[in-house]
Amino acid sequence: MIVDAGMTIMMGLGPFRFSVAGAVYQQLTREVTARWPAQERVGRRPALQFTGPGEERLTLEGTIYLHYTGGLDQIRGMRAQALAGAPLMMVSGLGDVFGLWVITAVRDTESFLRADGLPRRVEFTLELSAYGPDGAGMGGGLF
Repeated sequence: MIVDAGMTIMMGLGPFRFSVAGAVYQQLTREVTARWPAQERVGRRPALQFTGPGEERLTLEGTIYLHYTGGLDQIRGMRAQALAGAPLMMVSGLGDVFGLWVITAVRDTESFLRADGLPRRVEFTLELSAYGPDGAGMGGGLF
């Protein structure tokens, strides 16, 4: 279990820490695809040929409360990192290394607005794709 500044971490993605004391995700959706291109054949249906693993994607859906550690800076940081285009190391709270991932989308919804317009709650969706390191037999991803 990773402990950072006294808080238990569920997952780390580069500089971002997902925990109950900050950005916390309530749902993690994983999608793994395989590549099966069709090979055309005369007079018969196309044959499918397995050419290897496809993309691996994760979607984290969660909530950030303004009064917790990081507040709105966490969402701003996620957006900036997505636009920077650099892969980030992902590590579980138990210390499992999942390899390099990229942020492909950040969506957020602000609610319970204060009189000055700041939200008390931000619900976010973070979409990630496995970076896919180079080299035969290289890992990367959750499996």
